[in-house]
Amino acid sequence: MNVFTGDSEDAKIGRDWLTGLLKDSVVEVVFTKKDGTERTMKATLKNDYIAEHWTPKLEDSQHKHSDDALPVFDVEAEGWRSFRWDSIKQVNFNLGESNA
Repeated sequence: MNVFTGDSEDAKIGRDWLTGLLKDSVVEVVFTKKDGTERTMKATLKNDYIAEHWTPKLEDSQHKHSDDALPVFDVEAEGWRSFRWDSIKQVNFNLGESNA
C-alpha cells in the first residue's frame, strides 16, 4: 500500500509532508508513469529553482488541479510535470544541505 493514497489521516499527513519538502528543496521522486514505465524525477516547488517565466501566475494558481496528482517543477527537464500520489514508489532527499 502507498502511504500517500487514500482518505486516511496518515495519507493526508504523507501528502502534506512531501508537499512541504518540495517547497523547501529538490526531491527525487520515483514513480510509475501511466504507460507502466518507471520514472525518476528531480522535482521541486521551491521558487529559487524555478525560472521567473515558469513561476505560476495568480490566474494559473487558481486553476483546479486533481487531488489525485501533484504538479511539480522538474529541474532537469526545466518544465512543469506531475505525478499521481498512488504511483509513487520512492522519495529521496538530503537532510540539512542544499541539493541544487
